[in-house]
Amino acid sequence: MNDTAPPAAPMSSPAGSGRHGPFDDMRTSATAMPLTADRGRGRLTTRQFLGKFWRFLVAIKDGLALLFLLLFFALLFGAMAGKPTGGWVPSGGALTVKLDGILTEQPTEPELGAVLQGQKPIPEFRRRDIVHALETAATDSRVKAVVLDLDSFMGGGQVALGDVAQAIDKVRAAKKPVLAYATGYSNDAYQLAAHASEIWTPELGGVMVTAPGNNQLFMKSLLDKLGIEARVYRVGTFKAAVEPLIRTDMSPESKQANLAYMTALWGQWQEQVKRARPKANLDPIVQKPADTIVAAGGLSAANLKDGLVDKLGNRVDFDKRVAEITGALDKHQPWKYTSISLRNWIASNPPSESGTPIAVVPIVGSIIDGRAGPGTAGGETIARNILDAVADKNIKAIVLRVDSGGGSVLASERIRSAVLQAKARKLPVVASFGNVAASGGYWVAMNADKVYAEPDTVTGSIGVFGVIPNFSRAAEKIGVNADGIGMSPLANEPNVLDGMSPEFDRVAQQSVDDIYARFTGGVAAGRAIPIEKVREIAEGRVWAGADARQFGLVSAFGGLDDAVAEAARLAKLDPTSVYPRYFEAPMSTVGEILASMGRGDEDEVDAPQTDLFAHAAWQRDQQLAAMMHSIKLMTETAGVQASCVECAAYMPPAPVDAGAKGWFARLAAMLN
Repeated sequence: MNDTAPPAAPMSSPAGSGRHGPFDDMRTSATAMPLTADRGRGRLTTRQFLGKFWRFLVAIKDGLALLFLLLFFALLFGAMAGKPTGGWVPSGGALTVKLDGILTEQPTEPELGAVLQGQKPIPEFRRRDIVHALETAATDSRVKAVVLDLDSFMGGGQVALGDVAQAIDKVRAAKKPVLAYATGYSNDAYQLAAHASEIWTPELGGVMVTAPGNNQLFMKSLLDKLGIEARVYRVGTFKAAVEPLIRTDMSPESKQANLAYMTALWGQWQEQVKRARPKANLDPIVQKPADTIVAAGGLSAANLKDGLVDKLGNRVDFDKRVAEITGALDKHQPWKYTSISLRNWIASNPPSESGTPIAVVPIVGSIIDGRAGPGTAGGETIARNILDAVADKNIKAIVLRVDSGGGSVLASERIRSAVLQAKARKLPVVASFGNVAASGGYWVAMNADKVYAEPDTVTGSIGVFGVIPNFSRAAEKIGVNADGIGMSPLANEPNVLDGMSPEFDRVAQQSVDDIYARFTGGVAAGRAIPIEKVREIAEGRVWAGADARQFGLVSAFGGLDDAVAEAARLAKLDPTSVYPRYFEAPMSTVGEILASMGRGDEDEVDAPQTDLFAHAAWQRDQQLAAMMHSIKLMTETAGVQASCVECAAYMPPAPVDAGAKGWFARLAAMLN
């Protein structure tokens, strides 16, 4: 039996409150209606339903408010933590260079979405900032010593590390001690540590130096099982970027090219390390690591015996040693010393800007179409930066700082066209190559007046390719067929569900051939090399800088400073009266805040220590990233590519948070 409930009193705001909620009218009218409920069967009355619905809306509102409040304070805290406190520097102490991340030419901007999902940005350190910090520390009396904290260093590319190593040498030349500490030293970390006056590692740590190698993941068998064919159009016998998609192993030509430039780079690495640390005997740990470790009774003991490290001790022991040099803050805590913040030091020692500016335009990362933020070379963005420099009447010359393995042909040509505009205005253009300037990274610089590189720069890879996926067999497996009509041989092409026609294959390959001819012809004209010679050294082959100079692809050996000085001379200026002015995309305010959240307290050991197994995990993630990049070439890339995929091994590691997702989760996301 249904009972009729009496009318309820209207729900309204307290008298005199002056408040009127947006749902007051709804509640008043709703509760004035006859309400019925069969309580025996557990049915809700209309009033009860509206009450629950109202509480649900309030809960959503409160949850969103709390979320945005937490986000606001997290960003505010990150901004305060990452911003130097006025660049304050104590009167004396040790400059702590804590590289708990990646050394790079141009840091990338963290993604807000990734941070909101719990991915902590990996810190990135700008090469020129670290070099300048060390050079100023060498001549400043406030710095009594330099500490290289490499416990969580992830690498940075052989050329960039060489620049930092030279700056460390300047500190040593000023008779200031440089002390390095790490649980596990990789090749990159040891390239820096070798220049220190003392190298420390704990007894459970050590130096594990390995000769370079190239171990790629080949996916043709997987694609065959899925019924997917990577239809490749390329020019260049040595253009190996697409091999993971079309082969089950490395081609003999690719092995030949890889072995040649790896041998050159490994020789350069060993020469630099042995020159910096003559007593280091690298051969036992490189050639017979297991026997060497067993014979010495442990890795660190073997390192100590062979002169790779000077002291075995934990971080407290290391800090005590630093305090002995700079002075302890408290006799009861002899491990406490005055640490000079790297961020504050950089902020308080800005580069000089006196004299005539020489424009420096960084071209860093993958070259892509359109615009892009720092760390990625958006063709439109870089071209605009060059044209801005051309339009600036104070700029007398331009230097292109290239650290890129290439990418889109159209974007590379967009950048080159801006370079030609500079030359049309009679502005000298000099290219400076960093770790890698290959394929599209060489395309953008081939018309420069001079090209500077280091002997261990990876360059060349003059070749192009295009990839289109063919899903015809996959469609057949699931019972999908394509049919239709066309009014011309290329109608409905490329037909990725029914297979590309022979006519389309011929047209596509001819297009790639034409772009390759333009590439080789441009190199011949820009570098004044006979076209026959260019064809011999092209074919997509990668070269070390030492070989590239012999062929004429590189004008001279030298770093960015040498390129700026040469640009000044070409502009008929005194090289001592110029300074570099950077034309680059700035990181957004949000990006700066997010990047600061990834950087820990420089005075605390908050980054994870790295040993042999940690490096193995990092290598696993880098291999997966390379695999994902190969699949993206087929599924996401638009247009013909001038890209050196294998060159990624000589670039700074990708700033990917290894702990953000598991291996299989990321693989599933890749195939989704």
